[in-house]
Amino acid sequence: MAEKYNRKIVLSDGSTYPGFGFGDTGSERVCEIVFNTSMVGYQEIISDPSYTYQMVVMTYPVIGNYGMTDEDYETKVPTIGALVTRSYTDTPSNFRCTKTLSETLEENHIPAIWGVDTRKLTRSIRDYGSRPAIITDIDTPVEQAVAKLNAAVAPHDAVKRVSCKKKWYAKTANAKYNVVAIDCGIKLNIIRSLNKRGCNVTVMPYDSKAEDVLALRPDGVFLSNGPGDPEDVPSVVELVKAIKGKVPICGICLGHQLISLAYGAKTYKLKFGHRGGNHPVKNLKTGKIEITSQNHSYAVDTDSVKETDLCVTHVNILDNTVEGVACEKDRIFSVQYHPESAPGPQDSGYLFEQFINRMKEGK
Repeated sequence: MAEKYNRKIVLSDGSTYPGFGFGDTGSERVCEIVFNTSMVGYQEIISDPSYTYQMVVMTYPVIGNYGMTDEDYETKVPTIGALVTRSYTDTPSNFRCTKTLSETLEENHIPAIWGVDTRKLTRSIRDYGSRPAIITDIDTPVEQAVAKLNAAVAPHDAVKRVSCKKKWYAKTANAKYNVVAIDCGIKLNIIRSLNKRGCNVTVMPYDSKAEDVLALRPDGVFLSNGPGDPEDVPSVVELVKAIKGKVPICGICLGHQLISLAYGAKTYKLKFGHRGGNHPVKNLKTGKIEITSQNHSYAVDTDSVKETDLCVTHVNILDNTVEGVACEKDRIFSVQYHPESAPGPQDSGYLFEQFINRMKEGK
């Protein structure tokens, strides 16, 4: 006898996607539903703070097959809202594996569902955009589920939730540079990437004051990725305004958007965002195409950049959105995508070298 569905996803239009629960099977959760096109890296995805409050649909069908490893987390406490997969393997084959995906999700109170028609669900998100969804028991009446969706209020504290509360340090042997990283939801591989290139990193909370940052006499300041709407974190915008021109600054993802806002540009929400490790981006200076890893819902408005001291350095080949900006006189640059991407691609690692060179020139 076939196993019966025990969980389901309901969208605001009442459409239902049944499946089987794993992870925290006792939780009901309302989240913004999005999709990710990565073929590998589900551990990095569920532990990326940028997915806070989001229900992620994996378009690649086989999830869980290599389990979870202690070294590959992007944050110590995952804050993803929920996970949706086509199939799930609870018997991983990997000599580095220490836990199953389901065990990790259960420990962190994250609901998940497998057996879902993820192709149909992804097309719905593509056609109608990211929107609220609920993961609930199979017996929950659809009308009740929709009522909960309609009553839900979108959170605006995502960065506050995931940012560190006090500064902390990540040091490396024979360091040449001291970097202050503003934690808006920083991925650990960003810190690893800076350490590997000879940088001691001081990680500071998102609401740190300019005088406290500059008091550390950094060679450079790094603005991290993070979740949510960039307009929800005006404190970082004010920080950039206060320190720009005084020290080299590099930003990625949310950090890119916050730098753009600080210069007077505008941001807007994309229909379904960019998520996955296969987005082509053109470097306007070199003409080269980089295959990039991305994870964001918002973008910088192209026309508004023209009214600022920033220039556009990179564009997305698929939809022509802004993927990078720079201001040479202030020694500041940023990209929308993730040059530190783990497990890949690795096309954009040169951006860390660019940041190093700015700091070297500053010395």
